[in-house]
Amino acid sequence: MNFFEHQDRARRKTKQLVLLLALAVIALIVITTLAVAALVYLSGHAEAEAYDQRYGFWLGVIHALSLETFFWIALAVGSVVFLGSLFRFAQLGAGGRAIAEALGGRLLLGHTTDPDERKILNIVEEMAIASGTPVPPVYLMEDNAINAFAAGYHPQDAVIGITRGCIAQLSRDELQGVIAHEFSHIFHGDMRLNMRLVALLYGILIIGLIGEFIVRSRRVSSLASSSRDKSPGGILLVGVGLLVIGYTGTFFGNLIKAAVSRQREFLADASAVQFTRNPDGIAGALKKIGASSAGSTLHNHHAAEFSHMY
Repeated sequence: MNFFEHQDRARRKTKQLVLLLALAVIALIVITTLAVAALVYLSGHAEAEAYDQRYGFWLGVIHALSLETFFWIALAVGSVVFLGSLFRFAQLGAGGRAIAEALGGRLLLGHTTDPDERKILNIVEEMAIASGTPVPPVYLMEDNAINAFAAGYHPQDAVIGITRGCIAQLSRDELQGVIAHEFSHIFHGDMRLNMRLVALLYGILIIGLIGEFIVRSRRVSSLASSSRDKSPGGILLVGVGLLVIGYTGTFFGNLIKAAVSRQREFLADASAVQFTRNPDGIAGALKKIGASSAGSTLHNHHAAEFSHMY
């Protein structure tokens, strides 16, 4: 198996998908800018009607508003996405320990006498040496599912979480493959990339939340239903547009994020073979997950929130 070739392929596809997401965000900002420009245009009642009659709606928007106005609107929309992403990134900045504890993990101490716990700590130390990274703290989750995760922004603050089912049902070679897989996520900075993608998608979602606020606004809704002036109705329509743009952008952004995560999983599988020099380890673990009655589903109320890590 040429694991270096598989790693290079996964890295190339990741870069392409991240570039695609960046282009999608730019397109989203442009579309949202047009929607907000329409809102500004509709706020000038008489002028809007005059331009509508002369040019039609969208050409009226372009003719009525200056290039400088479009620039400031685009800057404002971009700032909303950026600040929303920054806020979410700060929320996720608690580190790997906080995530492990939220998932019900218990820190394994070095002097434990439990044979299973001792075994997994030894394997983590072995894979740390193989990957050339610091030995991270290990958290055990009392769950029968076969699963593991790595959390943290840097190797220095990373942790590894593993389920009791994973330790109990996998052989030592298979456990090495799983732990080596998680060390790849630490080594290649996958968790940091994933956190950034999650934060960016939250910034996009903010646009949809603003649109939802406009749609739910009683004042706009009542004016749209009672006033002969079409401006409130237009504002309501723009709100619906922002809601659709935000939630549609989030949906397709999540698809791209899932594709990125899939490529990082391929990279981690190939890296696991590099670290262990044993392709049967990770392959056997994946087969047992597929055959297990408990599968890989964690039973924790925070499980869905951090599902991209498993």
